Amino acid sequence: MEMNQIRYFLAICEHRNFTHAARASNVSQPSLTSAIKKLEAEFGGPLFLRDRAGCRLTPLGTLLRPRLENVHAEAHEAKAQAIRHVRLDRVPISVGIGETIGHGMISQGVACYRTRLPQADIELIVGDQQALLAGLRDGRFDIAIMSAEVSADLYRIDPLYEEGYRVVVSVDHALKCHTTVPLELLANVDMLDRPNCEMRDVLHAACTDRGHTLYAAYRSNRVGWLLELARRGSGAVVLPETAIPPDSGLVSLPLEGIGIERQIVAARFRHQPSRPEVDELVRELARVKS
Repeated sequence: MEMNQIRYFLAICEHRNFTHAARASNVSQPSLTSAIKKLEAEFGGPLFLRDRAGCRLTPLGTLLRPRLENVHAEAHEAKAQAIRHVRLDRVPISVGIGETIGHGMISQGVACYRTRLPQADIELIVGDQQALLAGLRDGRFDIAIMSAEVSADLYRIDPLYEEGYRVVVSVDHALKCHTTVPLELLANVDMLDRPNCEMRDVLHAACTDRGHTLYAAYRSNRVGWLLELARRGSGAVVLPETAIPPDSGLVSLPLEGIGIERQIVAARFRHQPSRPEVDELVRELARVKS
């Protein structure tokens, strides 16, 4: 029995679908299926029953699931202890961060934390939602800081802060003279669209309800590109407050007539043991409010 087989088994348990589990595990579906077949041969029976809705555990799979979860958790803790031993008194902590999470508040919390625990070695890795959740499940991240809603059954969720969204344009843009931006004005300018925006559907639905349609002149999944286009006067982009840099070439304005907010959380995989040092980091991040 190999750790990859256990990891794939747990991914299927979570997603209840071989295709989705393979995608979340960053492996091809044939490779995942082959690994599960080897695991079933080793245990002497099928672990999953497939149907049109996806798949579900067999009685054998149900029996083995908590044991394999324990094996996976113990392996992760053994790896973490080995790293701490090799680094002597160092405390490695790996943090996954969502692509649009602002730098200021998180870096402030991390800096305050290290003043109390200077032996902490903190790794900050930026990624999209799927990469962050996969990293939590694989044990690559101790925590992930994100805005997306995730399953409380699978992940421990600690709220950090809430923030609103603002319209960002260049200092030369026609909108800059307004104190707030009503949706009808927003519908009359070129938009810089972020397809992976957490609140994109909410914003577009609010516009539709009022008889407006937003026109996306540019699209990008990277905030940096959209901000550069905004600096050049190419359009307006709607971003969460902490993702807007202090930039003399940009102006940010509140939306009028609609309140769009998101909550930033620290997520941890429930099947991974959480170390006291990680618990304290989460508490420190939650203390930073501005």
